[in-house]
Amino acid sequence: MPHASPSARELRDRFASHGGAAAEACDTALARIRAANGQLNAFLTVTDEPARRRAADLDGRTDKAACGPLAGVPIAIKDNICTRGVRTTAGSRMLEAYVPPYSATVIDRLERAGASVVGKTNCDEFAMGSSNEHSAFGAVRNPWDLERTPGGSSGGSAAAVAAGLVPLALGSDTGGSVRQPAGFCGVVGMRPTYGRVSRYGLVSFASSLDQIGPITTTVADAATALEVIAGRDERDSTTSDAAVPHWSEALTGDVRGCRIGVPEGLLEHGVDEDVVRAFGAAIGVFRNRGAVIESIGLPHADMAIPVYYVIATAEASSNLARYDGVRYGYRQTGADSIQDMYERTRDEGFGAEVKRRIIMGTFVLSAGYRDEYYARAQRARQVIAAEYDAALSRCDAILLPTSPTAAFRLGARVADPLQMYLSDAFTVGASLAGLPAVSVPCGFTAEHLPVGLQVVGRRFDEATVFRVAEAYERDTRWADARRPDAQAWGG
Repeated sequence: MPHASPSARELRDRFASHGGAAAEACDTALARIRAANGQLNAFLTVTDEPARRRAADLDGRTDKAACGPLAGVPIAIKDNICTRGVRTTAGSRMLEAYVPPYSATVIDRLERAGASVVGKTNCDEFAMGSSNEHSAFGAVRNPWDLERTPGGSSGGSAAAVAAGLVPLALGSDTGGSVRQPAGFCGVVGMRPTYGRVSRYGLVSFASSLDQIGPITTTVADAATALEVIAGRDERDSTTSDAAVPHWSEALTGDVRGCRIGVPEGLLEHGVDEDVVRAFGAAIGVFRNRGAVIESIGLPHADMAIPVYYVIATAEASSNLARYDGVRYGYRQTGADSIQDMYERTRDEGFGAEVKRRIIMGTFVLSAGYRDEYYARAQRARQVIAAEYDAALSRCDAILLPTSPTAAFRLGARVADPLQMYLSDAFTVGASLAGLPAVSVPCGFTAEHLPVGLQVVGRRFDEATVFRVAEAYERDTRWADARRPDAQAWGG
């Protein structure tokens, strides 16, 4: 039951002109979280007192203009992003009691920009999932239909924004984990170019794919948030030296002459009719605005899912080897030997989906199989990236549905991992190629479930991605739509 609430920019402007606005926004967010979380299970930790102290400090400052572009805005953080002194579980029993002694770079930058963290959001364990049913702390529910998934793995963040609990949340996107839940929940989700945002303090899943991105109610809010968190970080050698533009200034609504590529061949199989219909209507909106629609080919796009799941699981197998019960995290204490302790710790600490991916990743890296699977997947990744580059040499942006379907029912795909993985069929390509992509609301199915539209752009050309997405947003206002029986969660 999504609830209309002010955008991050509106709250920032209110803070600049009204005394006590930060405390008011913080208290409202906390009240809504208390009212809604029993049904949604979107938050794992709520930081009431630190958030209130932060808001009071902001309200007490005399120079409001110097407080930052997100001053007075309550925000939520996916629970795989480290927050100093606040439990960070990554949705896993393995880290159930872990309290980081440091914050991720993105947290430091958000706080310097004036934002107040009100809590940590639920997610698939170690960000491995497309439905948020693989969290050790229970599934998140979609605010549009509590019997359906919000998507994953950043489902808690997407549900929190869609329900109006906070106007801005951070998620992480490896194969679509910001964009797909944004699409399922009818909000905006931005995956930046690989290297645009620091991964320092992000609990690693697949290091060559992971990126942190914002989930918001408007494209303008996503642009503002990315301006804050993007940029070079000496603590992450994969971050780029590329300048961080003022993307907000690119939101002109003007896409006249903009060449937009549509890979029509990808829509021929496995895509719900409601999604195809909404996507076709979106193309019409761009034509009416003067954009040039061009059919493009991505011949090896059907390889993206198997390529992604070979590379991502291989990297996960390596990254998750550190959780051995010795240094930090869960440790099984009744073991008979060190080997027994390792085995029982990992068996009890990891959930079924994480163990499945570790086993897959270990296999594709093992002697005799590495060249057959992992090395071939890396070569195929280069082919897929080259095809995106070739298409984007002719076009300014590419349009795709965010997902082949709208939100499916909880439990519907848990027993069929392949069907679950296919939820990311349209998102993994940009991840493999390291490209920026945003999902924006694109209408509804016959059951009044949100559909997402994805805009993919060239590396480090988030400006065009934002401009195209915001132009569409201006003409449709799907983000303002609410279910007929929507009610406030409280506050």
